[in-house]
Amino acid sequence: MTPMPQSTEELLALLDLETIEDGLYRGRQPDTALQRVFGGQVASQALVAAARTVEPDRPVHSLHAYFLRPGDTAVPIVYDVERTRDGRAFSTRRVVARQHGRSIFYMSASFQLPEDGLEHQDPMPQVASPDECPELGDVLAALSGRPREDWDREWAALDVRYAGDSGPRDAHREPVSRVWLKSSSALHGEHQSPDPVLHAAVLTYASDLTLLSAAVMPHGTYIGDPRLEPASLDHAMWFHRPFRADQWLLYDQVSPSASGGRGFATGRLFTADGRLVASAVQEGLVRLRR
Repeated sequence: MTPMPQSTEELLALLDLETIEDGLYRGRQPDTALQRVFGGQVASQALVAAARTVEPDRPVHSLHAYFLRPGDTAVPIVYDVERTRDGRAFSTRRVVARQHGRSIFYMSASFQLPEDGLEHQDPMPQVASPDECPELGDVLAALSGRPREDWDREWAALDVRYAGDSGPRDAHREPVSRVWLKSSSALHGEHQSPDPVLHAAVLTYASDLTLLSAAVMPHGTYIGDPRLEPASLDHAMWFHRPFRADQWLLYDQVSPSASGGRGFATGRLFTADGRLVASAVQEGLVRLRR
């Protein structure tokens, strides 16, 4: 095991999969206090596995994932990649993640040769700059009463800051949450070219951290509240434009609905200069403990 990523370097080590044979990979597990594997970890590792079977000139443009069973944090995860199709412009892959001989996660991912076409996008919301925003660890420590070190132990590989007053509170709020996020340090050396797969995988990892929080804002609770049993059920992402996951991205998250013990949320990711680079959608369990 490696420690739960407390730095960018440790996160990159988590994404460096072991090749067992062609199309078959093993992902290591971090040392974590979480009772189940973090959804962003298995999704990002699955994306890395899929990308290893695709020509490097075809970046990922979408992924669709289902979390089938809670992952065991004590044993590695094996990723089995099916080469579904390679066309003139698109490549499709299906990834099954397994532990103890059982499937715990499915992902379909599509990769595309870059091409020119029609262009438009939503405008970015106006929010305070990252330097003016409180950090994730400080907000959750104040809300939960647990020391900041507990939160940093799990999430220090990412720099996450709540924009304005959109952070979690023990009060009823609009179902909107906005955070600035990036890796806590650079993903490449000063003279290295960015690796699109790596940046997409780090963003996939980060995208699962706060998205479901928008779904519980109106209900006087927050992800991490011991009264709540949250879990990702499915997760989808679309990558619209090139980006760097080690530079600030605004994650604009909204929940249109919660029902049946499930919360539904959508997210848009903008660069600091206003380019819409990715979108995410998730439904998750937001069951109240009895």
